[in-house]
Amino acid sequence: MTIDSLKRLLVFVLFCLAQALVCNRIQLFHCAIPLPYIHFVIMFPRNLPKWSILLWSFALGVTIDMFSNTPGVASSSLTLAGALQPYLLEFFIPRDAEENINVSAKTLGWGKFSTFTLLIVFIFCFTFFTVEAFNFYNWQQWLQYIFSSMLLTFILILSLETIRQ
Repeated sequence: MTIDSLKRLLVFVLFCLAQALVCNRIQLFHCAIPLPYIHFVIMFPRNLPKWSILLWSFALGVTIDMFSNTPGVASSSLTLAGALQPYLLEFFIPRDAEENINVSAKTLGWGKFSTFTLLIVFIFCFTFFTVEAFNFYNWQQWLQYIFSSMLLTFILILSLETIRQ
């Protein structure tokens, strides 16, 4: 195992512990749930193979599902976000950028990083709450969960990114 893989494994464990021990117990205004572990998928570097991104995303999703008692919800949502991450990242990286660029606000700039993060978080939250609800009977509550959790998660990721720099 390389140092990069060990660091990624440590971040994996930290996100799992943070979600299981802290974030699963938070529900602001009975609808906003922080889901900061999507930041793990956002941070994948450009040169990481797509199969590796999918494997890491699925493994994190299954682990979160086990701790959160949401069978298949986090794993399907994270796997979709992991599948789309490399393709969406290409829209925000300059063409002449180096191949092994790490995704952060420092390398992309705050504007591009914020837009990229908001897009990935929206896709993740939309998928997460759609799979969790599995019907559109109460569509106002469904939209409320999506957008409030998306906003809370987005703010939390930007805060983590500020600390990371």
